[in-house]
Amino acid sequence: MRHVITRSARDLFAAHYINRRGQHAARAIEEQICEVGLVTLDGLDSRDAVLDFASRHLSLIAHRDSEPDGLTIIHDTGRHAHQAGFGGLGRGALNPHTHRSSLAVPPRLMLFACIRPAEEGGLCLLTDGRAVHVDLQMSQPDAAAALAEKHAAFFGSGDGVFAPVFDWPTEGRISIRLRQDGLVRWHVFVQPYVPHLRAAIARHQQPLALDAGDGYLLDNHRWLHACTHFRGQRRCYRALGDPRFPLPSGFTPQQVAAVPFAPLETC
Repeated sequence: MRHVITRSARDLFAAHYINRRGQHAARAIEEQICEVGLVTLDGLDSRDAVLDFASRHLSLIAHRDSEPDGLTIIHDTGRHAHQAGFGGLGRGALNPHTHRSSLAVPPRLMLFACIRPAEEGGLCLLTDGRAVHVDLQMSQPDAAAALAEKHAAFFGSGDGVFAPVFDWPTEGRISIRLRQDGLVRWHVFVQPYVPHLRAAIARHQQPLALDAGDGYLLDNHRWLHACTHFRGQRRCYRALGDPRFPLPSGFTPQQVAAVPFAPLETC
């Protein structure tokens, strides 16, 4: 028997829900993504529905695991669970991360739709990177500064990239990048601050329960995605891409006193 979805696990869904069939829905979705980086949806109950919605808002980007139409089937393949970088194709829990962190410029948007929920578990866990950054600025300013250094970590395998967790581009907004599997190597001077990052993420993580046909669109440069382990034949679709509408990068930082931090040398 499927576990009952608790009210708290639906609060995030209700707070960010937009009826995609409503009048002016496309504009409302795009405005909300620009403002808070997250929209929840329903009616995504088939591959065609997911692909149709994705194609209206995203220029799809192929993934290693995607099919010719650009969608990736997220399910337990029975053979990928213990391979670094393939955690989404098993039943285990996924740590908070952004997608395609090993690329110089990761995709801006991710669409995730549930076609068949798990019998037990499989709860999505989302974290607003802005809340994490504000938390660290206030409680652990040295950690926030270290994680913004350009060589804070190496993301990916041999063809990966050195990059900060919190990237400050020239326009003064911040983008977040993170993975927590075997394909990240932290700079020796940043490593002591990683527990503070994980603690801040845990403080701001919010559960999101998806029933069949439910989904969400998020800004992959702002929100972290995670998932609890599950039992049963859970099946979801994921699409990655760049927006078909103007979208400012990341999020606006909260202004606090500057914290000096010695620049890191390359690993």
